[in-house]
Amino acid sequence: MNSIFLRVYGGLLAVLVLVALLGFATLQLVNQVRVDNYRENLANGTFRLMADNLRELTPVERRRALALWSRLLGVPLQLERIDRLTLDNSQRKQLQRGRVLVEPTGAHGVLIHSLLPTDERLVLSADVQQISEQLARATLYLLIDELRRHPAEEQPQRLRQLHDDKGFGYELRLVELADLDVDDDQRRRIDEGDTVMTLNKGADGMRVLAGIVETPWVLEAGPIYQMNPYPTHLLLLIGAIGLTLIGVITYLLVRQLERRLQGLAAAAAQIASGRLEARVAADDSDAVGRLAGAFNDMAEQLQRLLSIQRELVRAVSHELRTPVARLRFGLEMIADASNDQQRRSYLDGMDGDIQELDKLVDEMLVYARLEQGTPALHFSRLNLRELIEQVLDELAPLRASVHLQLGTCGDAPEQGAWVEAEPRYLRRALQNLVSNAMRHAETCVQVSYQIGPRRCRIDVEDDGPGVPESDWQRLFTPFIRLDDSRTRASGGHGLGLSIVRRIIYWHAGRALVGASQGLGGARFSLIWPRCQAAEQTPD
Repeated sequence: MNSIFLRVYGGLLAVLVLVALLGFATLQLVNQVRVDNYRENLANGTFRLMADNLRELTPVERRRALALWSRLLGVPLQLERIDRLTLDNSQRKQLQRGRVLVEPTGAHGVLIHSLLPTDERLVLSADVQQISEQLARATLYLLIDELRRHPAEEQPQRLRQLHDDKGFGYELRLVELADLDVDDDQRRRIDEGDTVMTLNKGADGMRVLAGIVETPWVLEAGPIYQMNPYPTHLLLLIGAIGLTLIGVITYLLVRQLERRLQGLAAAAAQIASGRLEARVAADDSDAVGRLAGAFNDMAEQLQRLLSIQRELVRAVSHELRTPVARLRFGLEMIADASNDQQRRSYLDGMDGDIQELDKLVDEMLVYARLEQGTPALHFSRLNLRELIEQVLDELAPLRASVHLQLGTCGDAPEQGAWVEAEPRYLRRALQNLVSNAMRHAETCVQVSYQIGPRRCRIDVEDDGPGVPESDWQRLFTPFIRLDDSRTRASGGHGLGLSIVRRIIYWHAGRALVGASQGLGGARFSLIWPRCQAAEQTPD
């Protein structure tokens, strides 16, 4: 058991190491995706605005605009044919959806591409080596240049339209100079049309401000927050904390599993030492609970079989004592017999005792074979009425004073009285029921049958004293005799009905006892499926 859990803990440790590596790689990937999205959001609005402006220009005007924008941005700009760029399918689709493509080229450098809206063959490209304030200033210059094409009262609406259409990754607003929270020098510079950059109060981002000459508006872009990738030491700390929590939770789960399995091992040891009443707590909610339930079922079966074995040994010793004593007495009397007639009488009595012993041994062997497990059952199609008639013909001479009757319960089956059963065992069950009824009947025993589309039934009734309802449940228990003196006188051993119950059990049916409405005595009933499956399993 300890070696098993050592292997389990070793496997869990390997899993934890693998989870740690995968977690660290995942966080690094998340970092990279965040950086890519940050760069794309910063560049998207500016480069889409320039690409839109280029679509309405002639080739000469495009060259002039590219030269002007290159000086403003501080980065080289050029128009390239898309088929000359080394792009994969996902990158091409991103450009065709109107998004800006940002490709890292170094520690701080990126290559930016934006597709011209009206000409999908041309791409505006920029090789940015370092993000600088000049890029932010140029972006505001382009926006102001676009806003000046509209009257002052229409500029706020146009700015909102530009923000939504071009996909700027930060806020754009038009505010009045008096509403700005800036110092006097910055206010003067903004009023003169200069561009001013200020930090947020929390110093976690910056705003870019530029006044629009001859209008009351100041263009404010931002706050533009700085991208802070998760540092490596923070990733390691998060990974260590996560692995510790996973390890603790896993240990607690495995520890609980270990205690439950140790309980199973302890119960198995107790059963091995002879304490058959040992059981474990069973819960069907998980695999260990189902294993515990199966273990308890096994223990119940072992306890029952050993109890049957002890009862069988006790009953055998008890049942053999009387016929053996009579045989010994018969042998002694033969030696003292004075004539052949007396000797013949004693020999006949001894022969009866031997037959009784033979019958007892036969019943015990049949019962033991049925109790040990599923016997070899060979189901075949047979005529139930003919089987009942054969059994009645065989048993009728045993007690001439009892009249045997055969009938049917309900309507006769349309397709004949055929059923599927094991002929040898079904005959034995029927013989036991009829013999039992004949022993207790006064004058009459009635056997009736009923065959339906799916199930069939046999009822054996007698006009004897019947069985008290309080004893119906235990009547099929091995070696149970409700009236020991009467049963002994009639030759019963308490195994016949137990054999009947086991036989019908292996036919996936059940045996019942009740009161006979017509004859007033007992009624024993056998009910089982008319058609047996290829591999029969009892209900």
